Amino acid sequence: MLWQAGFRNTTCALGTHLSSLHIAELCGQPGRCVYIAFDEDENQAGQQASHLLAQRLANAGVAARIVRLPFAGDPSNYFLAGATAADFAHCLQEARPL
Repeated sequence: MLWQAGFRNTTCALGTHLSSLHIAELCGQPGRCVYIAFDEDENQAGQQASHLLAQRLANAGVAARIVRLPFAGDPSNYFLAGATAADFAHCLQEARPL
């Protein structure tokens, strides 16, 4: 959904399970910042995974920001509920570092 909305530098992750190759790819450019937009779960699993991945990235020298969507769900559900690219861009602007 992010790709379809025009956000081309995106990838999917299965929680915090990025391989060392993924981390190396993310570290490839100095000053890169990764935005993490996981589910906002009632049981806090997505939020915990966001923080854990942000910490792993920070330990590898990559800045990370955690994106908060205005309702529980993932980016795909956000767009399916009627959000626009501008709405998501606003969420990116509001994203804060770990």
